[in-house]
Amino acid sequence: MDKLRVAVVGGGIGKAHLDAYLKLSEEIEVVAVCDLDLAKAQGLAETYRVPRVTRDLADLCRMEDLDVIDLCTPPQGHFEQIQQVLAAGKHVVCEKPLVGSLREADALIAAEAASQGRVMPIFQYRFGRGLQKLKHLVAQGVAGRAYLSTVETAWRRRASYYDVPWRGKWQTELGGALLSHAIHAHDMLTYILGSTKSVFARTATRVNPIEVEDCASVSLEFSDGSLASLSVTLGSPQEITRHRFCFENLVAESNTEPYNNSAEPWRFVGDTPEVDARIGAALARFEPLPERYEGQFFRFVRALRQGSALPVTLADARASLELVTAMYDSAQTGQDVTLPIGEDHPKYGGWLPQTVPAGG
Repeated sequence: MDKLRVAVVGGGIGKAHLDAYLKLSEEIEVVAVCDLDLAKAQGLAETYRVPRVTRDLADLCRMEDLDVIDLCTPPQGHFEQIQQVLAAGKHVVCEKPLVGSLREADALIAAEAASQGRVMPIFQYRFGRGLQKLKHLVAQGVAGRAYLSTVETAWRRRASYYDVPWRGKWQTELGGALLSHAIHAHDMLTYILGSTKSVFARTATRVNPIEVEDCASVSLEFSDGSLASLSVTLGSPQEITRHRFCFENLVAESNTEPYNNSAEPWRFVGDTPEVDARIGAALARFEPLPERYEGQFFRFVRALRQGSALPVTLADARASLELVTAMYDSAQTGQDVTLPIGEDHPKYGGWLPQTVPAGG
């Protein structure tokens, strides 16, 4: 397999993707950039030495020498855009949130199965070496049973953040702090602990005058019987993200960097000196790989070459959206929500409140 030829759509978070692709230049070649603002696309093309520029996704779909289209676009367009790219026979990378409902997620799973392309949602925080070390310890059987986990997402978003027209609105951002900000931190939790059994959530809008929530408190029960507590706010003057996992044999605690807490350093404390020795022996066998976007794209190339499972799949994104659906349903009804959520659930077609008018 030659270099993977990629086009990036969207010049916002797309710049972080371009930075990662640049670090993988021996594996990946960016051949086009696309943005509705053609001047922005041209500026990115000049900065990153990308040969082609367009403002139309259809132009990219017609390019025969293109393997992957990376969608860094606002969430309300993802569903149609992913289908368009798959219909063109190309692979898709798509930023979070993937889509706005479990129905759409299931439709994309079916579309991927019927196409030549594969879809990789973005969950780059999974690949920080601190979190990867915990994943390794769990896989090696060192951690034992999970007891209790806590996740804090305490960030700051001021009024200027919502000057971007699509932010802070149900119809265009599709949600607030639970969806657009804490989704990565919560994916890190389920990446380690697996499926969720039940959810109870409270949400509030207290920081900015927006439609969606900017504070939340959530209680989870996992399928393995362990419990978790999630807290989210966009009103914290000191920004942190923190994960703490209490297992039968050890405690794992992340650093508190707000946007990089899956990276090292993480603390692993065993229940006994013998467990500490097992932790040390297991971590001596840990293979460090690239992190964040670079780490996800590195694993993406490897999976395509080997024909193996993608580092993040549509099923992973569906599980994340199932948790989002349950949290919003609980917050709106004041009731516990039991998972899994199937086609018969009232929120299967979307979690937007019934008071939000269709189309705006």
